[in-house]
Amino acid sequence: MAVKTDDVHPNTASRQPLDRLDRKILSTLVEDATQSYAELGRKVGLSAPAVHERVKRLKRTGVIRKIAALIDGEAVDKNLLAFVHVDTSGWGKTPELLAVAEHPEVEEIHTVAGDTCLLLKVRARDARALEGLLARIYSAPGVIATRSYVVLSTYLERPPQPAHSVSWPVLEKWQANAGVSSQP
Repeated sequence: MAVKTDDVHPNTASRQPLDRLDRKILSTLVEDATQSYAELGRKVGLSAPAVHERVKRLKRTGVIRKIAALIDGEAVDKNLLAFVHVDTSGWGKTPELLAVAEHPEVEEIHTVAGDTCLLLKVRARDARALEGLLARIYSAPGVIATRSYVVLSTYLERPPQPAHSVSWPVLEKWQANAGVSSQP
């Protein structure tokens, strides 16, 4: 089965730069995508029809790729979260390797630069289920090694944030205390 990977992100040729209101709408939707356009408009200072038009444009241009429920892993008996590095004999983007997406435990697949080829985010019922998944991954043509990193605690898990960092208060405080200027 051929797995399409080159068009995961939609065509962005007609995408306009995001303005302040677009970013405010996106920030509000990231917190709760189920709210009505009237409620969203109230929060961002626009009418419901104006917000609706902006959201339609953000969807059409691929800024909003989809709206989905975030499910608690423990609630669906997927108590173990792990990141798996997959080393391959060649470039990691082959149909056989990308077919690991068919395993329901695999949440994300990334090709990466560094000492590994593929990075997987997986959720499994327990260590035994992870072991079974690793055996199936290892049997894929081209896989030469895997390294697993089991998550003990998660302190932050969120989707991409539309806001830009304008400062880093911890660094600025350190610089002020150390007498270091952040200006060249």
